[in-house]
Amino acid sequence: MQEKISIVIPAFNEEKSLNYIYDQLSNLLKVFELEIIFIDDGSSDQTFTIIKEIAKKDSRVKGISFSRNFGHQIAIMAGLHESNGEVIVMMDADGQHPVKLIPKLVSKYQEGFDIVNTRRKSTAGVGIFKKLSSRIYYKILNFLTDIRIEYSSSDFRLMSRKAVDAFVEMQEQNRFTRGMISWMGFDQSIIDYDAPKRFAGDSKYTLKKMIHFGVDGITSFSAKPLKISFYFGLIVLIFGIIYAIYAVVVYFMGYTSPGWTSIMLTVLILGGVQLLGIGILGEYLAKIFNEIKRRPHYFIKDRCGK
Repeated sequence: MQEKISIVIPAFNEEKSLNYIYDQLSNLLKVFELEIIFIDDGSSDQTFTIIKEIAKKDSRVKGISFSRNFGHQIAIMAGLHESNGEVIVMMDADGQHPVKLIPKLVSKYQEGFDIVNTRRKSTAGVGIFKKLSSRIYYKILNFLTDIRIEYSSSDFRLMSRKAVDAFVEMQEQNRFTRGMISWMGFDQSIIDYDAPKRFAGDSKYTLKKMIHFGVDGITSFSAKPLKISFYFGLIVLIFGIIYAIYAVVVYFMGYTSPGWTSIMLTVLILGGVQLLGIGILGEYLAKIFNEIKRRPHYFIKDRCGK
């Protein structure tokens, strides 16, 4: 293959894994023309120091360091902006995206695919809760949105320069890369793989971040939650009217009795529905608020390499 390949690797507090990933990629350096781009997403450890050490001994490596933690999805975008290759591969720095899969991705690209996605068949060391919650999330996501995202898909993928140029034109602040890639179209393929354990450290995706990531995915690609809250509110309203008619009829028939329980239930149900609707509306308003500010996606504190 004659085209240059750019490997984009976001890293947040991955000081123990960087040399391992670089050593793995070194085998590919003998076969392909590569550039390796590390993005330090505001790490608090020695991540960028190690990136600079790697860049000093290998001119094909460069790194950028954010002024703070802007998030994995923004780090991916920054790496794509920095890339120069005709083919770009994005992968994580934790060792769970097998480097040995890259030749298979390239092979699919050579067949004519602009985007080659990957899907985890299994992940070593992952508990039942995370597997189950992931499966439920993708079912909800595909139900609520107008795009199709494969279960257990990941941000380990290959993209042609044409696809990358199209991707970086999308300037929204709240970025859900998997959904954006699916929405873009182009000729896409998918490869299954078994993910090994992390080489070192712990996952940076806490439960809070996973929930935030999930909400972003749904609200970025669908207005269905708003429609569902509307229809749900309409159903509650209809039942409320029916109950009101019933209450009036019972009153005139003289069958009324103290109804503290029914009043409380009605107030709680209506209050819950209203708060849920306001919360859903708030998520969309927050996204609009973030978009209209038009702030830069990230700031670069330091660079190294070419």
